[in-house]
Amino acid sequence: MVNITRYFFERECRTSHSECYTILEDDDAIGRVDIHFTDVMVHSTLSIAESLTNDDIQDLIDAVDRELMDTVGVVRQEVVVHVHQGRDLGVFTTRGFEGNGGHERLS
Repeated sequence: MVNITRYFFERECRTSHSECYTILEDDDAIGRVDIHFTDVMVHSTLSIAESLTNDDIQDLIDAVDRELMDTVGVVRQEVVVHVHQGRDLGVFTTRGFEGNGGHERLS
């Protein structure tokens, strides 16, 4: 877990070119960030709770840039952040495909 002033990032997974984190404020999950690294660019998707203000979003983007993107040592010329704001509908998996033909909801 990476600790910063206001937010905490708990890594969910990591590959050679990407990382995914749950974003926590205090003990509450307020979103998720997926970061994908290329040779000269970083693409990220930030999915956050409806309650965050524009100032909160900018603070969070700055924290992600400072605490997560800079730490991997990728020399980058540009960072692109796609922000999606809304409510969490849950986590789904294909594990439930055995015979029922649908997705299994995890939460």
